Amino acid sequence: MNFLRGVMGGQSAGPQPSGADTVQKLCDRVASSTLLEDRRDAVRALKSLSKKYRLEVGSQAMEHLINVLQMDRSDSEIIGYALDTLYNLISNDAEEEEPAEGSEEENVQKSSSDDLEMQFTEIFIKHQENLTLLLSLLEGFEFHVRWPAVKLLTALLKNLGPQVQQIILVCPLAVSRMMDLLADSREVIRNDGLLLLQQLTKGNAAIQKIVAFENAFERLLDIITEEGMSDGGIVVEDCLLLLLNLMKNNSSNQNFFKEGSYIQRMKPWFEVAEGNSSWSAQKVTNLHLMLQLVRVLVSPVNPPGATSSCQKSAFQCGLLQQLCTILMATGVPADILTETINTVSEVIRGSQVNQDYFASVNAPSNPPRPAIVVLLMSMVNERQPFVLRCAVLYCFQCFLYKNQKGQAEIVATLLPATIDANSISAGQLLCGGLFSPDSLSNWCAAVALAHALQDNSIQKEQLLRVQLATSLGNPPVSLLQQCTNILSQGSKVQTRVGLLMLLSTWMTNCPIAVTHFLHNQTNVPFLTAQISENLGEEEQLVQGLCALLLGICIYYNDNSLENYTKEKLKQLIEKRIGKEIFIEKLAYISKHELYSRAGQKPQPSYSTPEQMLFDHEFTKLVKELEVLITKAVQKSSEDEKKEEEVKKSLEQHDSIVSQYKELIREQDTQLNELKKQVTALTNQNEQSQTTITQQASQIQQLKDQYNLLKIQGKPLDSHHHIHNEAAQINGIQPKADVEEIGRLQEELEELKKQHAILEGQLTEKESIIEKLRTNQTTGSKDTEVCMDNTGDPTTERHKELETLRTLVQTQAAEISQLQSKKQELENQPATMTGAGSGDVDNASALTRITQLENRLSALDDENQKLKGQVKGLTEEKNSLDQQLTSVNSTVVILQTDKSKLQQELMESKKEQDDLLVLLADQDQKIFTLRNKLKELGEPVEDEDDMESGDQDDDDDDEDDLN
Repeated sequence: MNFLRGVMGGQSAGPQPSGADTVQKLCDRVASSTLLEDRRDAVRALKSLSKKYRLEVGSQAMEHLINVLQMDRSDSEIIGYALDTLYNLISNDAEEEEPAEGSEEENVQKSSSDDLEMQFTEIFIKHQENLTLLLSLLEGFEFHVRWPAVKLLTALLKNLGPQVQQIILVCPLAVSRMMDLLADSREVIRNDGLLLLQQLTKGNAAIQKIVAFENAFERLLDIITEEGMSDGGIVVEDCLLLLLNLMKNNSSNQNFFKEGSYIQRMKPWFEVAEGNSSWSAQKVTNLHLMLQLVRVLVSPVNPPGATSSCQKSAFQCGLLQQLCTILMATGVPADILTETINTVSEVIRGSQVNQDYFASVNAPSNPPRPAIVVLLMSMVNERQPFVLRCAVLYCFQCFLYKNQKGQAEIVATLLPATIDANSISAGQLLCGGLFSPDSLSNWCAAVALAHALQDNSIQKEQLLRVQLATSLGNPPVSLLQQCTNILSQGSKVQTRVGLLMLLSTWMTNCPIAVTHFLHNQTNVPFLTAQISENLGEEEQLVQGLCALLLGICIYYNDNSLENYTKEKLKQLIEKRIGKEIFIEKLAYISKHELYSRAGQKPQPSYSTPEQMLFDHEFTKLVKELEVLITKAVQKSSEDEKKEEEVKKSLEQHDSIVSQYKELIREQDTQLNELKKQVTALTNQNEQSQTTITQQASQIQQLKDQYNLLKIQGKPLDSHHHIHNEAAQINGIQPKADVEEIGRLQEELEELKKQHAILEGQLTEKESIIEKLRTNQTTGSKDTEVCMDNTGDPTTERHKELETLRTLVQTQAAEISQLQSKKQELENQPATMTGAGSGDVDNASALTRITQLENRLSALDDENQKLKGQVKGLTEEKNSLDQQLTSVNSTVVILQTDKSKLQQELMESKKEQDDLLVLLADQDQKIFTLRNKLKELGEPVEDEDDMESGDQDDDDDDEDDLN
């Protein structure tokens, strides 16, 4: 203790030691002292010096402090002092008195402080076991250990986050220990645990997934609810920031959040009292983060399936309805209202159910107005904040995205039959904004109207019917013509860009609109004049869009106007502008800085109104049209004719393919029916075999009874007792035999009927096979397709014939068995000794057997007929095999010829493209060399002069020849 008094300011006669000496003595004391109290006092002294002598303590004492963490874990007090000291070294929260603001000393000291933080952090995490040791300290419950450990870990992650994250990933149970901090009953540890998890989850998807599966969503939502949701304090803000870290750009966690039914728990967050004016700054921040969290789930950059699933959940749980309530509420701050509009936009984007619901929302006004109309009124009002107007435009775009029903409803409000003079409609607001003196309103209205026409040719044609009354006494003008009139008046660049985007979207893939545009004789000269003029940099974008519009007039031209056919417009470009200049002007659009910015995401995000020049959907349209228009302008009439011929041949080929497909479907249907019939015949055959088996057993019983009767009838003259017994058998047993014979006769009748049915089915098979044989003979080309898709149909017929042949042979064998049994009965004695009625019964039995014989003979004849039919079918099968072999060889030859022709066609196309490239390069080189000669002062003839000179030379040659 005397040592500490000397170090910490005790009076001494000698000179005072320096800070480095003091730190060195304290480090020696920590390393060498055997008493825990001495080491604890030395560490406490280092903690007090770590703020003023940061470099000295960090460079000399860090190793000793880490040893204390390892060796003295039983004493929480010294561990706490060591952790606090390390935190002071690594963190920039605790610093000395700051110098005057803005001075050079401040900047130098701040830079030096940052360097020290990074250096000490690198020293600490250089050995992975140091971080593992620090993580193990989180298991303790002592406040003086757990809290400093949390703060130290947070500081390490702030300084070198990626490196610390990689170490934490390989430490077992590291994330689980940090997640346990959220369950700590001490709020200060729980709140700092939230800050620690925020730093831990920044930019690391693997850790984000681990934290999510550690039940983070459940715990964070519970904390938000406990803290009062949007009315809560900064703890709610920290929870929301952590949720954003976990789900932003992490589709796995987003899906986990949705499947865990956590979207439903977000609905109470947005229950805002009507007319509530007590919006604290913290509440605004909390609600803003909550809205951002919803947008993360339904962001357009997410996978489409995940976004649509979250949109569906938002509608089903009532979250969308709650957001629309905030949208129409009064007293909502402007920034919250703007973010709510953006959130509703992405919840309904591309979801038909959500878009239909949004279309039905009405504002609480008298009379009620649709929410869309109220929002559009804000968009075209130049007094509204710029960000709010951008949000409304985005909302309108999302409402119309892939929503043809909504597009039709918007366009319908512009048509004469649906205009209501007593109410304001969306179409009227858009037209009002389109012709407003405010250029931003012009641009927003033009883009909004373009989205009502996006990928909807029906509405493009419907919009051509719109007529506008420009002034009293003048005839009405179409909307298309009014747009071109405003263009020609030389308005602001933003207005002209918006109108050109509207016209380009309108006329794309709509030849009727192109015809209407070209019908006005002033439109094409205006476009060519705009493109050919040498204007400033600001006007180059307008020139590029004019070139795009003129290119659309060429590509989608149906040649219905004689003066403005495709060929004449291309000749006009070549004479007035030049193909190279035209293509250069067209390419300027995609090179513009704001074009690239607009193409990144659907939401318009600009800092100033002047930057709003491009729309996201329009950038995608330009990418498609630029290539098409460039090719269309560069192609000659011969190339177009060849392309048309190729298109016609392709269409013919498609029709042939369609015919083949239809034939294949028909043959597949026939094959399926035949298979079903074969299955039914197989089942009937099995039933017939069962019936014949039963009949055979009954015949065998009859035979046994007859033999017994025969044996018992021989010794009638021997003994009277035997005679009586024989008489008993002759009088009674033959009656049973007669009954058996009757049943056998009935069963044979049924068998005969079944044979008749089989014969009819066989006849149907013959007709079907004959029909298929005819198709095989007359449609050799179709056989190839059929063989490729359904297999060999003749093989199926063979199988069916074999089945029938087997059935007939089986029945013939059974009939033969019956005949042999009948013969056995005939070979037996024709008369039996008997008396009285017994002889008569035997004679009756023999008579019935004779009848049975006749019927069996008839069945035998029918069997012979079936064999003959099978033989005929076999011959037809052999003929079909030969025809199929011939057809297959023809198909192979045709396929070989087809492959050769396709290969030759591809080679010729490739050679033609190479020649075109070489010719273009040659022309460019000649043009460059001619310009260089002109610059050098050499006399160079123009192409026209050279051509005329060549013609003169040719004429002279002809004269000489004459």
